[in-house]
Amino acid sequence: MSKSFSPFTKQQLLPQEETLEIYKKKGELFIGIPKETAFQEKRVCLTPDAVSAITSNGHRILMESGAGKGANFSDKDYSEAGAEITKDTAKVYACPMILKVEPPTLDQIKLINPQTILISALQLKTQSKKYFETLASKRITALAFEFIRDEDGAYPAVRSLSEIAGTASVLIASELLSNVNNGNGLLFGNISGVPPIEVVILGAGTVGEYAARSAIGLGANIKVFDNSITKLRCIQTNLGRTVFTSTLQPKNLSKALKRCDVVIGAVRGKNRAPIIVTESMVQNMKTGSVIIDVSIDMGGCFESSEVTTHKNPTFIKHGVTHYCVPNIPARYSRSASISISNICTPYLLKIAEDGGLENSLRFDRGLKNGLYFYHGILTSKSVGEWFDLKYSDVNLLIF
Repeated sequence: MSKSFSPFTKQQLLPQEETLEIYKKKGELFIGIPKETAFQEKRVCLTPDAVSAITSNGHRILMESGAGKGANFSDKDYSEAGAEITKDTAKVYACPMILKVEPPTLDQIKLINPQTILISALQLKTQSKKYFETLASKRITALAFEFIRDEDGAYPAVRSLSEIAGTASVLIASELLSNVNNGNGLLFGNISGVPPIEVVILGAGTVGEYAARSAIGLGANIKVFDNSITKLRCIQTNLGRTVFTSTLQPKNLSKALKRCDVVIGAVRGKNRAPIIVTESMVQNMKTGSVIIDVSIDMGGCFESSEVTTHKNPTFIKHGVTHYCVPNIPARYSRSASISISNICTPYLLKIAEDGGLENSLRFDRGLKNGLYFYHGILTSKSVGEWFDLKYSDVNLLIF
């Protein structure tokens, strides 16, 4: 009698649970966190608590000495949390996985080993073609915070930093209105018998919502302008109250700007923020009123805006104080660092649990969305079109 052949291999006949166990090999991570060198950048990607969570899972973290100093975390805090501390910058950049807030400079990319995994912000508008060509030559796999999506399809990193920027814009405005800063001497508070401050918010996205929340909390009267009726409806629902909302009609906007004490610009565009407030509108505003242009990192939505720094954050034009610092969250470096850390930590632990980045990318579409380089191959359509570079669809590279 002939021996019957099974169409299955012995491996395939194993019970399902056992197959999964064989497939799931935990990966060990070795993460390098260099000190930020970008101008006025004080944030750090992981807090000592996050480092503790990652190292207690059996992973290694090598930090450059002073990496957390800007956010008031000492080397001792990190060392006690289980990180290794070194003064050797090159040693940190030699790690197989690098975690940074700002994108690395061309000189820093030279220190990175080929085939390294880089997780940082990308800040597309500030990059050059050379940056991407250098990454490609090193066959680097790179993920950008601002492109990573969660299960709801939202961008968690962008959202949490927008929450900080929105809240901060109101706090900054209240500082600028006080006499200490030669302001109009107005208080952001609903004092009995005193007319409240008038705040105009341009844009009903996350920044606009959190600016509105803070302004209302301090007792101001707010007016929100946006061309999306859906966004205006959402902001009312999220705030849980009816507020003045309007589409961006020049007549309504001019009237509101003439009366207001503070204007917060939080409008995004596809490539550049649209200019909503013209120079003549600014000229008609009250003397001593305040403009906070949160959109300045995308070119600004006020015609009179010019980029400023944390050291010299304001200038006066047409009698109006302008605050146009592109990186507002860095002003609150510790809160911003905790926020970034909360987003990074679960992803890092998941990458390890899935047995490496490649497996994670296979299962997590949101994480795959954050990928813009895969072993030196550009996978981001927006980067490819912006810099006229060849790009490949990531789904053809990772199945």
